[in-house]
Amino acid sequence: RPGRYVMVKETATGRYWSLSWAPTIDLAYDRYECRHGQGYTKITTEIYGIRGEITYFVAQDVNAEFWSVRLTDLTGQDRALEIYSFTELMMGNALNDIINQPNDKHFTDIHFDQQHQTLVSTRRYWVLNKKVSVVQPNIDWKFKLYFTHTLPVTGFDGSLDKFIGRWRSEANPVAVETGVMGNTEITAGDPVAALQSKVRLTPNGSTEFATILAIVPKCQEDPFSFLQWEQLKRMETIHAKLNGVKEHWNSYLGHVKVETPDEKVNAMLNVWNQYQAAVTFDMARNSGYYHGGLLFGTGMRDQFQDILGMVIAQPKRVRARLLNALRFQFRNGSTLHNFFKMTDSGEKTNHSDTPLWIPFGLVEYLNETADLSILDEVVTYHDEGSGTVYEHLVKAIDFAISATTERGLPKIMNGDWNDTLDHIGPLGKGETVWGGFFLGYMIRKTTELLDHRNDAATKQRWEAFYGKLEKVINTECWDGEWYLRAFRDNGESVGSHKYKQGKIFINAQTWSVISGIAPKERGTMALASTMKHLGTPYGIQIVWPSYTEVEDTIGLISRCVPGKKENGAVFNHASSWFILASIMNGDVETAFDIYTKMLPLNSSANIDVYETEPYVFAEYLTSPDHPTENQASHSWLTGTAVWMYRIALDHILGFRTGLKGITFAPNIPARWGSFRAERIFRGIRFIVTVSNPDGVNSSIARILVDGKEVNTPFIDPAAVTGTSVRVDITLGKK
Repeated sequence: RPGRYVMVKETATGRYWSLSWAPTIDLAYDRYECRHGQGYTKITTEIYGIRGEITYFVAQDVNAEFWSVRLTDLTGQDRALEIYSFTELMMGNALNDIINQPNDKHFTDIHFDQQHQTLVSTRRYWVLNKKVSVVQPNIDWKFKLYFTHTLPVTGFDGSLDKFIGRWRSEANPVAVETGVMGNTEITAGDPVAALQSKVRLTPNGSTEFATILAIVPKCQEDPFSFLQWEQLKRMETIHAKLNGVKEHWNSYLGHVKVETPDEKVNAMLNVWNQYQAAVTFDMARNSGYYHGGLLFGTGMRDQFQDILGMVIAQPKRVRARLLNALRFQFRNGSTLHNFFKMTDSGEKTNHSDTPLWIPFGLVEYLNETADLSILDEVVTYHDEGSGTVYEHLVKAIDFAISATTERGLPKIMNGDWNDTLDHIGPLGKGETVWGGFFLGYMIRKTTELLDHRNDAATKQRWEAFYGKLEKVINTECWDGEWYLRAFRDNGESVGSHKYKQGKIFINAQTWSVISGIAPKERGTMALASTMKHLGTPYGIQIVWPSYTEVEDTIGLISRCVPGKKENGAVFNHASSWFILASIMNGDVETAFDIYTKMLPLNSSANIDVYETEPYVFAEYLTSPDHPTENQASHSWLTGTAVWMYRIALDHILGFRTGLKGITFAPNIPARWGSFRAERIFRGIRFIVTVSNPDGVNSSIARILVDGKEVNTPFIDPAAVTGTSVRVDITLGKK
């Protein structure tokens, strides 16, 4: 049960407890409170007449995390206390640590630096591969860990076995129980960083101290000077670091502010949706309970979508991230499916959609920044040579076009966005209808860019293909009331009314509208069929009916339990696209209804069923096809975060950005009488007030810009002379 633990022991009685409740969960605490803020978590407990407050955070300007503690006596008595801070260390490769632990523990070094009162930990060996192998990489782990107290250290342990003791656990370490640390330094064995200190509380008094865990590259010759270690150990410095974290997030969140009649919408858009988008951008799929990082790393598909949230507040970081990710594209336009940042390695899985997310991300970046200079940056290919960013973009779409069947539909290969449709086309003949919509969408989205580059030849070539694609989808992929999802190697369809399971898939319906390929009548029918068959009280199912029998010619989806994951769950990422498609199709009320149902503050109303954090989006909710209906899973690191954020900001509140500027086009529920929203775009703060006296969804009757009536909802920020613009919009019946 690894964790970041601070235990307090009362010397007079021998009673001890954890300030974070776990691992001493069997004790009768008088109070427990956990608060998550932006960049920090604070846990408050009360037991045995002592209030403990511990705040965990990572500083903005140093690679160190802090466990800042405040203890307060509530009894009016003098209290002598012992403090034990400890955390089990892994260092290197998590999977290897778990399944090859007897061998993996031969490479650990931990010693205590007396001068700096610090445990220093490292490893002599770094396993980079994703599985245990006899192939030895013979690579040194490149870092050292530094673990200290701001209090004088009275004992330490580097050996987990010695600190915990025989037949014990983290809940009752022998060192804590006896008060005797082993002062162990190890060169092999299971590592722990454990420190002992002593404090005294005066009657009703308080004291503060902190535990620090820092990481520094081994090549740093003087790490303590590099970290400014003694300065870092001062409580005033630690307070300043925490304030720096709060200031950072206040600045980030300040780029968008909304005031709507729905307080839950406000809470999500002002704080939690933005925060989750930032965490997803930073962490990709590299860390967390659901994503071990070791298995998935950073997905190309994920990376080029995750930029949607961060590009508003930190476009420079997004630019750098895009340029870095392009290094994992091959010269022929294909890409790795996922990569590992620390090793520059990855996997090529031949998912059909992966290359197309490159132009998607680049277009979205350009729509936000108009930074056309990025197109001339030169980036290496993963195999050989290099090309401009524009050439990378063109190659991505050209590769997708080349990977189509004779009639013009994309080959699904090892899957598309739905990874579990992985055995539809193992022979190279299977086709993805959703992939056709997505390819068509990207061709349309890049048209303006081609015009800017005066690339008439590419534009003509892509438009010719688009015409062929549009025709084949509408002549051969319509099932009567909705679009088919795919075709197998043998030509048999997937997602048709004629089957008893897997009749209709959400993505083919939503993207038929988003792409613009579906005629209006069919798009409306496809979305209506989606609501009829896939709608639930908390969002839209990904497929219906769920697969109850294995179909070898479809893939892993049919082996998932019905109602969970890709086999019939309310897959929030896909469900968010239904909101977008409904708005684009003119059905604002349905779109907003699904949007509010999907908000975790609503779907988590029964938290004992929901089971995950109520303030961030989960990847999916269990559908009515399973007994654990409405149970959520895979929270935090999901593309749902950025899509729900941008759909609300761009399409509901109406901040529509493009290469040439910004257009205001609200699509709100008729019951909203008004709302106010601010957004920074290209350095200008746009302050928008929308009034809706007639109770409509979207028709603009009047628009004022800085008090002057104008006849267009479009503003070119390059023509704005100040740092802010006030926009007053009145909606009304035409």
